[in-house]
Amino acid sequence: MFNYIIVGSGFAGAVLAERIANVLDKKVLIIEKRNHIGGNCYDYKNIDNIIVQKYGPHIFHTDYKSIFDYISNFTDWHFYLHKVLAFIDGKKVPLPFNLNTIYDLFPKTLAELFENKLLMKYGYDSQINIIELLKEKDQDIQLLSNYIYNKIYKNYTAKQWGLNPEDIDPKVIARVPIYISKDNRYFLDKYQGVPKEGFSKIFERMLNHKNIKILLNTDYKEILKIDFENKKIYMLGQEFKGKLIYTGMLDDIFDSKFGKLPYRSANLIFETIDEEYYQEVSVVNYPNDFDFTRITEFKHIYPTISNRTTILKEYPTSYQANKNTPFYPILTEENKSIYERYKEEAEKIENLVLVGRLAEYRYYDIDDIVKRALEIFEDKIK
Repeated sequence: MFNYIIVGSGFAGAVLAERIANVLDKKVLIIEKRNHIGGNCYDYKNIDNIIVQKYGPHIFHTDYKSIFDYISNFTDWHFYLHKVLAFIDGKKVPLPFNLNTIYDLFPKTLAELFENKLLMKYGYDSQINIIELLKEKDQDIQLLSNYIYNKIYKNYTAKQWGLNPEDIDPKVIARVPIYISKDNRYFLDKYQGVPKEGFSKIFERMLNHKNIKILLNTDYKEILKIDFENKKIYMLGQEFKGKLIYTGMLDDIFDSKFGKLPYRSANLIFETIDEEYYQEVSVVNYPNDFDFTRITEFKHIYPTISNRTTILKEYPTSYQANKNTPFYPILTEENKSIYERYKEEAEKIENLVLVGRLAEYRYYDIDDIVKRALEIFEDKIK
């Protein structure tokens, strides 16, 4: 009945299902373990008419016009510019760290010194990651870089990942650069915003096709079996000769025979408060105070008229099977080595395609995973 089976209905699975159904006119079965489509981008309206993002804040941002145009086929946009504050030394200051942050935290004469040194070294409107800034030999820049590292990155990384910063891939820390400018936007991409009716509506429109069938509340292992020894895939006991597109945890299909691939998760605590607004912007980070990493207030992302507001506190924790949701792969050298062993085994099955944050054990933003899925469609499906 089906030419393709896709495990998972996040952006990776949904984009590929949409392309296969519309471009190839082939039949697709999506198997989704949760009781909804949309993966971690799933959102909904609560009793106060506030769009709440169930798994934490997701903002669309990209410099790829083609990706923006593709997603725009399924939504209109609320052109929202994401701004984040960090609670540092008793003050809420702009994040990523920029020239405004310096002036908020330091005496004026010292702030002017730091600004001049940074402008002379890097120029205005440039970016530098903290790893590179820490290597600078100028004493004043050293003083500033050590302050930024200790106040912004060190403790937040320890909370978020459960590891010391030096034990994790430097690319993870470098994801949030330092802006040598006075631009308080969190993202500087050309296209930014959130879907006007929420992300869930995108997935509904993407997957509303006669060629696409969806099984919710279903573990793929109830339906599929992968015989790695004979390099075959079985569906309900019969050999499946179409393509299986897998977006889940790669170690799961091998029953963790080379060891478990660890992920970080979070305990997500939602609160409804009898105030019109709780905080100044949508997200406030707490690198050094409290056990949670950030508080999100959704009314800043999706403005609505309500006398109440909903906030989310995130308490990072380890992923535990069947207890919470795997959010982020933990990119250490040991974990990447384990992943490569699984990937090598998976590549021996010609009709198995891996795509997505979990299946590829890497961090993707929304635009990156959409781009990746479209590339997979062109290279391995079409």
